[in-house]
Amino acid sequence: MKGCTLYEYEGMYVSGKWSPTSGPEIEVRSPASGEVLGRVSEATASDVGVAVEAARAALEHGPWSRSTPTERAAAIGALADAIESRTKVFADVISAEVGSPRKWTPFGQLATTLGVYRSCAAIVPDYEFEAKRPSVMGGEVLVRRVPVGVVGAIVPWNAPLFTAALKMAPALAAGCTIVLKPSPDAPLGLSMLSECIEEAGIPPGVINIVSGGVDTGVALVSHPGVDKVSFTGSTGAGKQIGAACAQDVRRVTLELGGKSAAVVLDDVVVDSKLIKGLVTGVMANNGQICAAQTRILLPRSRYDEILEPFAAAVTAMRIGDPAERDTEVGPVINVASRDRIETAVAAAIEAGARVVAGGNRPEGFNGSYVSPTVLADVDNDMAVARDELFGPVAVVIAYDDDDDAVAVANDSEYGLAGAVWSADPARATRVATRMQTGSVSINSPAPLDFGSPFGGFKKSGIGREGGPEGIAAYLESQSIIL
Repeated sequence: MKGCTLYEYEGMYVSGKWSPTSGPEIEVRSPASGEVLGRVSEATASDVGVAVEAARAALEHGPWSRSTPTERAAAIGALADAIESRTKVFADVISAEVGSPRKWTPFGQLATTLGVYRSCAAIVPDYEFEAKRPSVMGGEVLVRRVPVGVVGAIVPWNAPLFTAALKMAPALAAGCTIVLKPSPDAPLGLSMLSECIEEAGIPPGVINIVSGGVDTGVALVSHPGVDKVSFTGSTGAGKQIGAACAQDVRRVTLELGGKSAAVVLDDVVVDSKLIKGLVTGVMANNGQICAAQTRILLPRSRYDEILEPFAAAVTAMRIGDPAERDTEVGPVINVASRDRIETAVAAAIEAGARVVAGGNRPEGFNGSYVSPTVLADVDNDMAVARDELFGPVAVVIAYDDDDDAVAVANDSEYGLAGAVWSADPARATRVATRMQTGSVSINSPAPLDFGSPFGGFKKSGIGREGGPEGIAAYLESQSIIL
């Protein structure tokens, strides 16, 4: 981000104001240039304790504890309005700290965020928080759905506002209070969110923000005042968080990794919609999306016919500074990520994969850039087809018939998202119903619907975010036998 403003947030946002922390300063650097974009303060375990206590006080004694569903819906809508009024500055900041192409951020980072908040706000007023039902023993039972309590929300760097919205919107809808921890790689946009919280009139202590790395996250997950943890990130980290929550019998939602498949059926029309959809499904946000459809499954009978225009479209993508409006692929988040991706691609080539696009480090860039890459002749048993690379790399796998396509798609430890492309939507839907994955799109790369549940099968996670199911994840049921 050339000539960017330096964003500095000292301390932590607790009880409606920025307060000092006892931790060191964190420098946030551009993955495109290495320049310093801003600074935040790391929260120590004691700082996290202060934030949790503030959330507890707001939960039990503040006006939020007496709010109605209609009032909470209005607050969620007001928060969305405040974010929308800052679309340009949020898009600039997130593009700079994440490396997301600026032409993509208004939709991919902001419109998606607003979609989550607004869909949740629309659901809340009519959500059944209380209901009477006949008792099988005679009389009635009043079933109440009450807030789970204080929520510790830990979000990744790739889509900070969006992933935070997937947790904050339903938690607010349920009447919970929140301690939000951004990633140290991209904390600036979420620190800026404090301005929106205040503008929306959300009471102090309802949403608190603490920045920091692993130690800060551990302090939040292990704090006895946190009733539920909601985490989005790697499967490895999710396993550790899940184990810690199980030890304390703490509620948890985990949205983890993916290696999603885009299944192209043999009746498909090879046109610009298909090719653009396949490219978007893999390369959006520089391939740094957990639901990216990085395994492209093509019918053996039409393999080269589809592979060639797909590879050509990927080769034609413009690599550049994410701040420039014609850039289609920016950097990955850091040098370590770049090096890991390059090592994985080299190992795939050694194992027999064929490079048909990219495969190299683009010249002329100082940042952590990886050329958008397509690997053909990939077997589903190769590491590159099984491991989540989290970068702009697609692997193209051949299959024989629909049964084989489903078997290959399901042969993964992950099950987050997927897509099916076909000239016959009914046939595509039949194939989709056989895929072991949390969401499947038909003739589209879109991995989720804002008003519907999103989450993973297998090692892609536990629980769901979005829709009424997302709100239910932040509620406890209480039966009062009348």
